[in-house]
Amino acid sequence: MMSGKHYKGHEVSCCIKYFIFGFNIIFWLLGVAFLGIGLWAWSEKGVLSNISSITDLGGFDPVWLFLVVGGVMFILGFAGCIGALRENTFLLKFFSVFLGIIFFLELTAGVLAFVFKDWIKDQLNFFINNNIRAYRDDIDLQNLIDFTQEYWECCGAFGADDWNLNIYFNCTDSNPSREKCGVPFSCCTKDPAEDVINTQCGYDVRAKPDPEQKTYIHVKGCVPQFEKWLQDNLTVVAGIFIGIALLQIFGICLAQNLVSDIEAVRASCLFT
Repeated sequence: MMSGKHYKGHEVSCCIKYFIFGFNIIFWLLGVAFLGIGLWAWSEKGVLSNISSITDLGGFDPVWLFLVVGGVMFILGFAGCIGALRENTFLLKFFSVFLGIIFFLELTAGVLAFVFKDWIKDQLNFFINNNIRAYRDDIDLQNLIDFTQEYWECCGAFGADDWNLNIYFNCTDSNPSREKCGVPFSCCTKDPAEDVINTQCGYDVRAKPDPEQKTYIHVKGCVPQFEKWLQDNLTVVAGIFIGIALLQIFGICLAQNLVSDIEAVRASCLFT
């Protein structure tokens, strides 16, 4: 007959086991969904039929974000689900170590971002300008830039003139584009009375004097606007990151606890 102490320990193991399984199956399904969305987007753009076209885009392809996040979630969810359900200590240890590495990378990134703020700002400026050049090359990138400029009410990295980097919007005499000396519609100030977006609202706007431009478009850059948003929402952002960190630590502790219980049960069986 099993003693009360052993029975209680077995019951706790079952609770941890099925909690880890239930939590990770949600994580695993979300990973599958993200991967599915990413592959579907690449299929629509013809990337899957021509893999070499991955390198054609000069800027950032947002599909990569879905694939990387989905891949990490899929691997973690799979290891956590199967490890807990089958009581596989190897998969549970892999889950703990992988989650620990992600936590360490997040912590390192946070510290480096705080210490090297100016360098991060320069890299963000380079990243945005690089994507401005590729604005018309990919519809997903275009939608991402438009969303960013609309949400933060900004234009370019540090100002509307950053759109001179794009071959369609630059102000050079040799530019035959109708969008010459303009900006995308997402830079425009919105008229609450307008129900339909005027996609031509940015045409020729940078050919106007600077004071006049302010009545048509947002003249502040996205880097300073992002900094302002971060300062205004610092408590919320910090709370989210702390919540994610605590969730990761909690997951690592639960997995290690379950590994210890499994190994203890196996050891007791050897000596029974």
